[in-house]
Amino acid sequence: MRTTLIISVYNKTRELELIFCALLVQSFRDFEVIVSEDGENVNMKLLIDKWRQKNEFPLLHLTQEDKGFRKNKILNESVKKSSSEYLIFFDGDCIPHPDFVKAHFENRNSNSVLCGRRVNLTKSVSEKINEDSIANLDYSRLKLSQIIYSSLNRDKNDFNFNIEEGFIFRNRVIRKLFTNEDEHLLGCNFSVHKTLLEKINGFDENYEGPGLGEDSDVEFRLRLAGAVFKSVRNLAVQYHMYHPKTIEDVKNMKYFNEAKKSKNYICKNGLVKYE
Repeated sequence: MRTTLIISVYNKTRELELIFCALLVQSFRDFEVIVSEDGENVNMKLLIDKWRQKNEFPLLHLTQEDKGFRKNKILNESVKKSSSEYLIFFDGDCIPHPDFVKAHFENRNSNSVLCGRRVNLTKSVSEKINEDSIANLDYSRLKLSQIIYSSLNRDKNDFNFNIEEGFIFRNRVIRKLFTNEDEHLLGCNFSVHKTLLEKINGFDENYEGPGLGEDSDVEFRLRLAGAVFKSVRNLAVQYHMYHPKTIEDVKNMKYFNEAKKSKNYICKNGLVKYE
């Protein structure tokens, strides 16, 4: 396959089924899928087995014992198991726009990391997304009511309904007016050549807990290694299903600050284990 989709999941089977439905309507279909499960949920296995029988796309399911948040560990296993040279990462609660894979793959460059963003859906909008709305592409069409709601509810406690992240600007001149050329990395929406990740020894498994380890740390080390960061904002669009905000682990921030002081782009506990 020409690219690998690595999807990080934990227990959310409804969202993963919707993602699989969205993969069926992708405008670019030359991909394999690796579901990276930070746990061993029986219902997740049943869902993936069902989709394997459909044989719509190559599908690999990797699991590990549920011993707390260890996303980076299962991501490293997924990188090792991937059969393509270009990797697209996103989370199991983010539904990709029909042109999501195409946007990442067609804009790839050697020594570059492509960084996208996400539309943070409200609870009510998330509940309305279903298999039918994906099959008929209704989920990817912005509505005037959503735009108005987004502009009037910036200070709500639930995720900002940042509808502007759902607009697609294919014209480069227009995109430059709305996007930063040098973008920051979000773990839920980025792509990279496998060789670049191997250069920094992948994800640092010393991060155990949400926040920083799967994006900020990776960005910091890739920049040290000379990678160029480019935006696919308003191109590689995805829709983030509502859930209460995740609290970052304080220990991760302390570890990240120490890692930045070392200025070493190769982590010791990554794809390869160093003493």
